[in-house]
Amino acid sequence: MLKTETPSPQHPLLDQYPVPELVAAFVDDQFNAVQAVRNAVPRIARAVEAAVPRIEAGGRLLYVGAGTSGRLGVLDSVELYPTFSWPHERAVALLAGGESAMFVAVEGAEDDYDQGGRAMAAAQPGERDVVLLLAASGATPYVLGALHTARAAGALTIGLANNAGSPLANEAEIGITLDTGSEIISGSTRLKAGTSQKIALNTISSAIMVRLHKVYGNLMVDLKPTNAKLYARALRLTMHATGADEAAARAALEACGHHVKVAIVALRRQVPVEQAEALLARAGGSLRAAVDG
Repeated sequence: MLKTETPSPQHPLLDQYPVPELVAAFVDDQFNAVQAVRNAVPRIARAVEAAVPRIEAGGRLLYVGAGTSGRLGVLDSVELYPTFSWPHERAVALLAGGESAMFVAVEGAEDDYDQGGRAMAAAQPGERDVVLLLAASGATPYVLGALHTARAAGALTIGLANNAGSPLANEAEIGITLDTGSEIISGSTRLKAGTSQKIALNTISSAIMVRLHKVYGNLMVDLKPTNAKLYARALRLTMHATGADEAAARAALEACGHHVKVAIVALRRQVPVEQAEALLARAGGSLRAAVDG
């Protein structure tokens, strides 16, 4: 039996716990998700190092999964645009059962190996693409079908599973096992297995974006302001990075279409927006190089 399916020996009387103890048991079990990801740091680091050159060369991030795993992939893909101005077409999520499965379970979709292969083929993977494949069991047929098609196309495949020795981790170019063990509710991998996958995806995509100069220090300087909250964040980031007052920071942002990196270069180097854009371009998008150069 898969470890993720094995009943936990720790809480055999879970249904009899008083509410405070019940809640504490669920919360405390999540710490095991963090430890599982920490144990996988060397493999995650290898995945990031292998992914960055392909993404720098114009590749895409492709996410594949079913059920909870697939929905977590969708979540990571859609958040890259507002956070890092990452183009929608370069973060593509394939979910077993299609878009409707984001909201309603599509029974049996995860068992269709051929459909996984067809969905991946339709995405036209190439050698510059990075494919993140997620399955708690590590044996979901839809995900394995997508894996084999992606590998045949020369894409970098990164498999994330929650069971040791799984086909997904063994057959992906880089396999990452997040060994979270049995769930507090047996087999419910939406719990700490899902948490570990969310942490791993956050880590991989964010680390890639840091290496692509989307972050300056620890500041989110390449966000895409699309609402009042993000416009206010862009203003605060610009002021923090430059020491400029609100009026100067706002003027610089408005002059460059609220591109935070450009505004920071313009203010730090005391140059017009057009020159700031040129400095950034020559620095390959690196704000640090453009400011310090």
